[in-house]
Formats: sequence, C-alpha cells, structure tokens
Amino acid sequence: MNHVIPESQLLDALNWRYATKTFDATKKIPEATWKALEETLVLSPSSFGLQPYRFLIIKDPAIRAQLKPHSWNQTQVVDASHYIVLAGRTAMTETEVDRFLDRVVEVRSIPKESLDGYRGMMYGSLLSPGAETRIPHWAALQAYIALGNLMTSAALLGVDTCAIEGFAPTEYDSILGLKEQGYASVVCCALGYRHSEDKHASAAKVRFPSSDLIKTI
Repeated sequence: MNHVIPESQLLDALNWRYATKTFDATKKIPEATWKALEETLVLSPSSFGLQPYRFLIIKDPAIRAQLKPHSWNQTQVVDASHYIVLAGRTAMTETEVDRFLDRVVEVRSIPKESLDGYRGMMYGSLLSPGAETRIPHWAALQAYIALGNLMTSAALLGVDTCAIEGFAPTEYDSILGLKEQGYASVVCCALGYRHSEDKHASAAKVRFPSSDLIKTI
C-alpha cells in the first residue's frame, strides 16, 4: 500500500490549520471522516504501547453546556461538531500491564512467556517503588502525543481543530466521573469546520524561523 503523500501536501495542510476560535455550529463532520479520526487516536504511538489514556467524545449537548463555564466559557466547547476530552491514567498496576501483554499475545499469536523480559522492563519502570508519583505526568505526555497525531490527521482531511488547555480539570473530572474510573482530564480538542467570520482564519501564521528552533549537531 502506497501511504506516501507529496511533501507539499503535508506542509500545505499544516499551514492551513490554525487554532480555530469560531466554529460553524451548522456544519458536522461526516461519519466516515470522523471514524477515520477516531482510528488515528487508536493508532497513535505511546510509551511501551500501553495506551494509558481514554478519549471521551462528548456528544451530549447538555454535558457540553455543563463543561463550557469550566472552559473559560470558550464557545468551541458547544459549537464545534465534535468535542474530545483526552484523559490519562492516574495509576498503573500489574493488571493494566498484563492486560496489554495478553492483547499482544492475541494479536501476534506468540507465546506469552516470550514477553517475560518485556513484562519485567515495564514492571521495573512503571511499578517500582516511587514510580506511582510519575504515572499521571507520564500518562499525560502520552495523551499529548495522541492529540498531535489527531490534529495533524484532521488537517490532512480538511477538518479544523482547536486544542483546549484552558479548562478546570477538577471540574471536568467531576462532571465526567473520571476519578472513579482511574483517569484525570489532560487536554481537550474541538473539531469541526471554521466559521466564515472567524477572523483568525486569515491571520498570518506566526512561527520563529527554523534556524532558531532546529539545531543540527
């Protein structure tokens, strides 16, 4: 399968995207396009392949309305076609690690004992004394990888996005019942189509020169 696209197509998509401030609430993402975007979340890379996160697609208008005042009253929360809350695990146990290893065995049809070394490495990194204090931050970093993958994929499909960090995680966790599930909200993303009157769409993209950001050693 040829999955290569021209370099210009990638850069055009990334130059086209911006943090959409005003979405057209009447325009919805087609189902096939949305399913592809959901799959980009599933296919995102993560540390050890453990996927220590959950993606909540908030469809219920009433819940979105509840979340809005805890999101600096940003209109994207209620106007975007789709709204996602990316949540990270707050703890890891042997159960989560072994469940992942069972999945590896199932998908790759290999003996579980062949993964003993991998299991030991994960146990040592994630379950050793003191590791529990690092898990929420580690899981949050993995969620951000998924966010980046989602936003780039959306741009390639002509879907607008806006990552939202301006929200009250504690309030989100309460409304969505995340604490009881062993998760905490990390970051959100609104997806849909820009409103024709969003002045930010035509603003020049501001970035430092590549010479300031990229150093070859």
